[in-house]
Amino acid sequence: MDVTQKVRVRVDHREMTLTNLDKVLYPEAGFTKAEVIDYYSRVAPAMLAHLNGRPLTVKRYPGGVDGQFFFEKNRPAHTPAWVRTARLPVPGSTKDRDTIEYAIVDDLPTLVYFAGLAALEFHTPMWRVDEEGRAQEPDTMVFDLDPGAPATIVECCEVALRLREVLREDGLVGCPKTSGNKGMQVYVPWAGREEKPSEYAKAIAQRLEKERPEEVVSQMARKLRPGKVFIDWSQNNPAKTTVTPYSLRANPIPTASTPITWEEVEGCTRPDDLVFTAGDVLDRVERFGDLMVPPERSKAGDEP
Repeated sequence: MDVTQKVRVRVDHREMTLTNLDKVLYPEAGFTKAEVIDYYSRVAPAMLAHLNGRPLTVKRYPGGVDGQFFFEKNRPAHTPAWVRTARLPVPGSTKDRDTIEYAIVDDLPTLVYFAGLAALEFHTPMWRVDEEGRAQEPDTMVFDLDPGAPATIVECCEVALRLREVLREDGLVGCPKTSGNKGMQVYVPWAGREEKPSEYAKAIAQRLEKERPEEVVSQMARKLRPGKVFIDWSQNNPAKTTVTPYSLRANPIPTASTPITWEEVEGCTRPDDLVFTAGDVLDRVERFGDLMVPPERSKAGDEP
């Protein structure tokens, strides 16, 4: 007997079938697929701005966070025709012979569709595609701050504050967010700049490593990282993705990658200070709006 629960729903002007809504995806928290879909539906007004136009990679957990997972770049074969896609060369392929048909999450129905596939994590690059699906130059630069134990996000915040000073020297504004795991990222608006973001980010990472060799490392080798903060500048490689702002993470409880203020960075004294669950994020968006400040509203030195 087929006990699969199927519910036909209408999201905006699209119809779709959602299944297994009672499935518990976060067993420790008792957080179900229905609650995952509800979270993404409610955070969409803030999250969609960061998904819009960006080729999507998802991390799917059909059996929940304690089960097997897989990354998915190619749109699923059963993807509805109304989901926007872009066929792009596989990064590193020779003569562009291999391609991936990426989904582009531009609207609420598409976001709900992927949430319904138990796509708990959303990952996107620092560049977008245009209306014709052609890859554009990066519009964002990212510094991914990853603490090597026993360092924590507290040490990441200390590095982020120095990073903010360096960015200000060049008239740039950083927007901090947690990774939803142990580290954090600082996003920097980059549209219209001629310098390649990966080169700039590498130079800054090496500068901070030279300034603070006991605290910062700019090289990926794990043997160099214990007790230090690794500034992963390589996330600016066009072939790489970073967890999207507001994405859930596959932890025992439904934590999320959460935009934060610089005041929160300054005030962080315990790792738990910057742990936010799905419910926390929804409360924050209701109170503060989207703390990832768009470039046109940013000025060097302003606080979000």
